[in-house]
Amino acid sequence: MEPGKLSTSIDAAVPTAARMYDHYLGGKDNYASDRAACEELDKVVPSTRALAVNNRRFLQRAVRTLAGEYGIRQFLDHGSGLPTQNNVHQVAQDIDPESRVIYVDNDPMVLVHGRALLDQNDRTAVIHADMRDTDGIFDHPDTQRLIDFSQPVAVLFNSVFHCIPDSDTDGPLAVARRVRERLAPGSFILMCQLVSEDPEVRKFVTEFMDQATQGHWGRVRQEKDVEEYFEGLEILEPGLVEVSTWRPDNEVAPRQQTMEWIEFGGIGRLPQ
Repeated sequence: MEPGKLSTSIDAAVPTAARMYDHYLGGKDNYASDRAACEELDKVVPSTRALAVNNRRFLQRAVRTLAGEYGIRQFLDHGSGLPTQNNVHQVAQDIDPESRVIYVDNDPMVLVHGRALLDQNDRTAVIHADMRDTDGIFDHPDTQRLIDFSQPVAVLFNSVFHCIPDSDTDGPLAVARRVRERLAPGSFILMCQLVSEDPEVRKFVTEFMDQATQGHWGRVRQEKDVEEYFEGLEILEPGLVEVSTWRPDNEVAPRQQTMEWIEFGGIGRLPQ
């Protein structure tokens, strides 16, 4: 497996999924091209902003659950995106300050902002890598410094698998299986992605995002595809669901007015 060469320059004219997500969450680290792409996307899938907010809240609940109920103190966050409020390390370290987090992203803007944010936090690091490069990520000096793979780890693939195309060696299923081989028994894997049961929605969004991001996209899939990622794992309750319904808390979440696509997934645990 040889993921494409990573870019170290920021092209403001080409939208990225990370910056579009940042815009939907109300962030400031995005450009006119990202906002224009979101505007066009909203014409066909108007629920996307609410979907993004609910996905972020799912991530926070999931990390809180893994740290608070299952005692996980090590997190490896693939495709982490731009820093926002209540990042993985903030949620985990609020439960235990000794929690350790590695963020992974291929967007150079994420690297710059993430490292600036984490400059004073010696239990957290950001590495510039393709999420498909499992060996490069697991063997990276920062990962080796912070993560003890002989102990349970929580690996996060939150709303990122739709960003990579299908492939026998680099597709989501292959990546999930490769990561699983590197983890200790009792580790957890969070996986969710954008899905639609409407073939027209899948076709439009996949083609639109592929063109807008100049090929940095995979495809919108179906629920059955995500279910395949979890084969052989013990799936935590309430199972694989639309993520706003995964152990909801008391916060009032924005409601998706339409359900032409959803964020679908959950958390699986490796057999002990």
